[in-house]
Amino acid sequence: MTDFTLTRRGLGLAAAGAALAPGLASAQAPQFFRIGTGSAGGTYYPIGGIIANAISCPPGAPCNAAGATDGVPGMVAVAVATQGSVQNVNLIQSGNAEAGFTQSDVAHWSYTGTGLFEGRPKVDRLRFVAHLFPEHIHAVVRRDSAIRSFSDLSGKRIAIGLQASGARIGAEMILEANGLRAGREYQAEYLNQAQGTERMQDRGLDATFTVVGYPAAAFTEFCSRTGCRILPIQGEEAQKVIARAPFYGTGTIPRGAYEGLEADVPTLTVGAVLAVRDTVPEATVYAITRALWSDTTRGLLDRGHAKGREIVKEGALTGRGVVPFHPGAERYYRENNILR
Repeated sequence: MTDFTLTRRGLGLAAAGAALAPGLASAQAPQFFRIGTGSAGGTYYPIGGIIANAISCPPGAPCNAAGATDGVPGMVAVAVATQGSVQNVNLIQSGNAEAGFTQSDVAHWSYTGTGLFEGRPKVDRLRFVAHLFPEHIHAVVRRDSAIRSFSDLSGKRIAIGLQASGARIGAEMILEANGLRAGREYQAEYLNQAQGTERMQDRGLDATFTVVGYPAAAFTEFCSRTGCRILPIQGEEAQKVIARAPFYGTGTIPRGAYEGLEADVPTLTVGAVLAVRDTVPEATVYAITRALWSDTTRGLLDRGHAKGREIVKEGALTGRGVVPFHPGAERYYRENNILR
């Protein structure tokens, strides 16, 4: 049974409970809005929870009033744990989620039927709402490991992300840029960051790769408990990845991001975006976009997660590429002179 199935069942129970709760009865039926995120140990899931809370205003709750939520009247949004970007765009396409987080490269490839999605049907129901934050490639090993560079990974066991995740694609490109191919120079394990750090802690793995905004809960715990080192990604190898996937850029994981890091770590980044299905009504997406960039949500993001502080209106249109705006989001940005 998947996390997604459990969440849908949980929503049904929540709706039934709300109908019975004193003071919450309303003639208005709740409008459930599912946001595909990622694994619980990453960044998508907690950020998704904050955004779901910010855009929700269940029937009977005060909306857009002093001291109340700035959410969409009648909406009950929920962050759904998934395998990440690839699964999220597929959930949106199939109508099994109204929205989802995805890496900007996965969004481009899925919409155009190129790259990772070559030879597969285009994910043509995908629509852009907002760029959220940069994600950083994490190539993590144990602190007591002898591995200090990519050349030391030859012959090793490496977790490269779940099969249906953008993290796997990024990990494979970076390893290939360093002359390492799955099944030949290393043994690939398809695990998320939480599973990967657990296996590293038990010495069942040598390294774990993922694309995630720092600080990621799984790495925070691992670095504190076991001790970690993050391998630098820079120079010619980094430029090879950027040449192959221009959505990637250079960035830094600061030494303060995780306990025990001795210095800032140069790495690669890719944008995380919020996308929705084209069938979500324009008025709904307009209200969601307005709620996302409200002062109330600003406070929730600033207090709720370190990465939340990087989600700013000034960067809302970064990395959209060819994925069309949803008309509701476009209307908000034009009315607020963000898009001209």
